[in-house]
Amino acid sequence: MRPDGGVLPFFVYGTLRPGEYNHRRFLAGRTVAAEPARWVGADLYEGPGYPYAVEGAGTVHGEVVRPAPGEYAQLLALLDRLEDYVPGDPHNDYERIARTVETATGPVDAWVYVAAPAVAARLRAGGRVLPGGDWLTRAGS
Repeated sequence: MRPDGGVLPFFVYGTLRPGEYNHRRFLAGRTVAAEPARWVGADLYEGPGYPYAVEGAGTVHGEVVRPAPGEYAQLLALLDRLEDYVPGDPHNDYERIARTVETATGPVDAWVYVAAPAVAARLRAGGRVLPGGDWLTRAGS
C-alpha cells in the first residue's frame, strides 16, 4: 500500500509481462486486467536475463496489471520477494516506487520496480540500454 493507504496497480516491463516466465509464476490468476502502458522518463537496461528500468530520458514499454480483489497484499509481498526488495535495505537491487505511467485511457499511478541507486549508477556508467525501451522486442527473444 501507499503511505496514504491507497492501493496501486503495478507497471511491469520485463519478465512479469503477459506471456513472460514470471507472469505465469506470479501474476496468473492473481490479476484482473493488464493494459498496455509506457513510462516516459525512464530507460530500460539489459540485465542478466531480466531488465532494469532507470529514470532517464527515454520511454519504457510495459503493462499496468491490476490485482484481483483480495490479492493485493499477497501479490505485493510476492513481487517484493521476487525483486529482492526490502524497504530501506541499502543492498537492494531494485526499489519499489510510485510513478505515473501513460495508458490509452489516461495516466495511471502504479508501483514500478526500478534499479536501486547503486545498480542504476553502474548501469548508467556502462550498461546497455535496450533500443526502443521494450523488453519484448529485444534481440533473441
